[in-house]
This record gives sequence, C-alpha cells and structure tokens, in this order.
Amino acid sequence: MKICPICGKKHHAGFISTRFEGTDGVSLETEKWVQIFEKEEITCCYFAGALDRPEGQSYQVPEAHFDHPEIRAIYNSCFGVIRRERHITQQIYAIKRKLKDHLYRFIDKFDIEFLVPQNALTIPLNIPLGIAITEVISETGIPVIAHHHDFFWERKHFTTNAVWEYLNMAFPPHLPSIRHVVINSSQDNQLSLRTGISGTVIPNVMDFGSPPPLPDEYAADIRDALGVADDETLVLQPTRIVKRKGIEHAIELVRRLGKKAKLVISHASGDEGYDYARRLRNYSELMNVHTIFASDIIGDKRGRTPDGQKIYTLADIYHYADLVTYPSNIEGFGNAFLEAIYFCKPIVVNNYSIYATDIKPKGFDVIEIDGYVDEGAMRRTREVLRDPELCVKMTKHNYDIAKRFFSYAVLEQKLKTILADCLGCRSIA
Repeated sequence: MKICPICGKKHHAGFISTRFEGTDGVSLETEKWVQIFEKEEITCCYFAGALDRPEGQSYQVPEAHFDHPEIRAIYNSCFGVIRRERHITQQIYAIKRKLKDHLYRFIDKFDIEFLVPQNALTIPLNIPLGIAITEVISETGIPVIAHHHDFFWERKHFTTNAVWEYLNMAFPPHLPSIRHVVINSSQDNQLSLRTGISGTVIPNVMDFGSPPPLPDEYAADIRDALGVADDETLVLQPTRIVKRKGIEHAIELVRRLGKKAKLVISHASGDEGYDYARRLRNYSELMNVHTIFASDIIGDKRGRTPDGQKIYTLADIYHYADLVTYPSNIEGFGNAFLEAIYFCKPIVVNNYSIYATDIKPKGFDVIEIDGYVDEGAMRRTREVLRDPELCVKMTKHNYDIAKRFFSYAVLEQKLKTILADCLGCRSIA
C-alpha cells in the first residue's frame, strides 16, 4: 500500500459510478484523475456496475449499472411522465437499500478515506444509486469530490419526469462535506443559480506533454479493414451515435466534398436508443454517402472479434484519419475535440455553446459551422485537405494552444488544491 511521505497515512480514494469500463467519456476522464491521484500516493478503488479495473481494487454490484434491467425499468417509468406508480417508489427504495449496504461494505473493505462519485450524482440514469450515495455521505460526513459531467437540466428528455424530489435531493446533493467539480463555466453558473452550490471548474484534458506514439505495424491495415481505399478521404466521426452529436452534418459535408470519401463512425449508440442510428443509415443512403459504422472493430483494447477480425483502438484510427468531424449541438465539454487536436488532425466543429465560451476563445484554428454546413466551411475544408502545409501549420498551432490550457499539468494543479483541502495534508499542495 502507498503511504504518504508527510502524514504517514495510506490515503484511499473510492471512485463510484455506474460503470468504469470502455471508452465512454466518464471512464476516460476518471483514468486521468487516477493518474494524478496515484502520483500523490493515493490508492484508487472502484465501485460500479461494470468494471475493467484491477480486481483487487474493485467492488462490483450489478444494480449500480444504468443498464441493469430493474434500473432501466425504473428509468423508463420515471421520465417522459409526470406521475409514477407506487410500486416504482417501492422498487427505488428497495434497490437503494441494497446499494447503500454495498457502499458501506466498499468503504470498510478498502478503508476508503474519501469518495469520488463520477457523474453518479449528476445525471439520473440510476436514481437508486444517487440516493444511496447521498444518504451515505449524509450519514457519515465522509469527504467527497463529486465530479459532474452531465446535469439533468442539460438534457431535454429529463425535464418531463415524476421524480423531482429525488433530482433535487441527489442530483446533485447539497451537503457540507462535498466539493463539487464541473467541466465548464456554464455548468458552474447553472449549478450556483439552481442549487446555491459553489463549484470548481476543471476542464477535460489530454496528455499534451507527451505526444501520441507513432503508428505501429498492427494498425497499418486499418484502412483496408474499414474498406477505405488509398485514394479515398477518411473522415472520422469519433463519437457515439447520439442525436445531439449532429452526425447528419458530417454526412452532408462528405457529400459536398466533391471527392472520393467515406465517413467512419467509431462508436455505437450506447444508452440512448437505436432510432437515431437507423435515421443515419437512411440519410446516408439518401445523400449517397458511404458511411461505415465501425463499432464492431473499434474498441477500448486491441484484440479479435468472435469471427476473427482485428479490433483496433480509437487511437489507431486517428492516425489514419484525414479529417475529423465534431458537429455536436450539445456537449459537456468536448473530449473528441481534444483528441483530434492531440493527434494533429484538422477538425470540423459546430459552434455549440461550451465550445463558444470555454474553448474557442483560446484561439484554436478549426473549420467551424454554426448549426448547418455552409459554403464557407466547405471551401475551408477542401483547402485544408488539398494543402498539406496548411494542415500541418493549423494542427501544430492547435496542439501548442491545447498544451497550455488543456494538459495534464492543468489538471494536476487544480486537483492538488482540492485534494489538499479534502485530506488536510500539506504534502498535497
């Protein structure tokens, strides 16, 4: 066990979420926090419904996952309606009690000193889990750093619901031992306005102090595996298939490029249904755009599919992309934006609100659209794809800016201040 060289304690952090698995934004950002914590001699342990973390530091409870059948049934009965049935309330509290018992066991088993809920007190995909965490915090007074990624008021489909009392209680809770961290300035403003809670803004980051490794032999055949010819432009949409990602804009852009090109969408639909994926397939046919849905061969780790195909990582495909599209209408921050900058790729980005307030003012040089694909954006896209020197100049400029504002050094500086306050240890400062 790691021991703090100053206070002599074994600091243990308990990360809590619905899942710590794969390449979703919460799991990726959690791993970055863990790197900073471990650098400060803090052992990190995990509580979730799905886990791919070290077994000796993990505590898995199936009902903690948002996709557990009972949790999904509760979700479907509580949103899109204004009244819930009594048996749903009873079910919420029954599962809450079970999760709460497991949380106490988790804290005892790993001698947890402070908790780090990752979006579990923010977006109400698992209502019993949020209530359970809130009650444990209230009953124990344990120090908490709550990392918020997506608040319920930022998503239209949460605004009609039958659980306002639970949302006000636990998403997020207003308790004295909690230090709240948000990922953008708008969230900070809204959190204060709606709840009276004061937060700290810590943006999403990438390790810009260490450039990505060069592509290796394993991924050399990735264009062949995707069905993209050498003379075709590979346009990458590195996101899940979710309506707010605005992927129709990427399809239209590829259609209007005026050259051979294919659009590759890296991830599947995830937790928000499959109607939008069907819509994109139909729209691609209508626009005569070859769109490749590549989630079956792009994963968080290299390997093989059941039928023997290679599985590549998102990093593998970034290396071979000619252009990245990120036409989102709503984002909490913009992981895919930072990834494109990190891999030195030109990017087409929609002027979504957080980009406009927290990212654009830093001075990035990107291809912008503002709600629709206009001829100016098309002209700029063709120019960048046609001129390698311009592309290199653009991407180097963007990398240098990101290194200043969105690097691990920024995360480390901000987290150390919160940790010192949370643990009361001057070795972390």
